[in-house]
Amino acid sequence: MHQPLTFEVNADAIREERMQAGMSRGRLAELAKVTERYVGHLERGTRRRMQPPTFARLRDALGTTDERLTSPRPTEDSPPTPPPERE
Repeated sequence: MHQPLTFEVNADAIREERMQAGMSRGRLAELAKVTERYVGHLERGTRRRMQPPTFARLRDALGTTDERLTSPRPTEDSPPTPPPERE
């Protein structure tokens, strides 16, 4: 099966899954072998693309699916996505 070059991730889904798991950003970063700052960028939507190995580690650390974490593909008829909320 063809693997994408990068995954476009959904910031809200990452944050929701992490919070639902009762995990801090630091703990998720540790499990996914990334920095806490990187997790913050993903959750704020300032970083939206991930390499497959990094994406797989994040997905596994959250115990979720590719579909849950990837962004839906916008269409021309789709309303604009609102900016992410600040914490």
